[in-house]
Amino acid sequence: MGHSPSGYPPLYVDFLYYFNVKQDYYECHEVLEELWLEEGRERFYQGLLQVAVGLYHFQNGNVGGALKMMRGALDKLSNYPDPVWMGIDLCQVKRRTKEYLEKLEQFQAKPFSFYAFEIQVTDEELRKRVEQRGR
Repeated sequence: MGHSPSGYPPLYVDFLYYFNVKQDYYECHEVLEELWLEEGRERFYQGLLQVAVGLYHFQNGNVGGALKMMRGALDKLSNYPDPVWMGIDLCQVKRRTKEYLEKLEQFQAKPFSFYAFEIQVTDEELRKRVEQRGR
């Protein structure tokens, strides 16, 4: 279903580009939702999708929406125990999402400003494809 010769779907590469390079979380949602539907609603993609939507909500001042999405993301991604999955450091994604969620849960008492985080790409081929996507 639209997989490239390296095994990574082009829409997945697009997602990582929009997440890491552009920090355009709305576009992350657009491309990953399309892939999620193509791939039979794979929970891995749904979890990443919810991380991006959570960041989008918080960036736009919707703390409640961000909380809901980050909780859902952790729930979906917890089904993947491997530290590396689909060429990314999944432990890092889960850790950063959990950190964000914990801060959001304390937002009323300890407000904080939006900050982005990058998904660590562990596969060299995938990293190159994400870089080339921006050219």
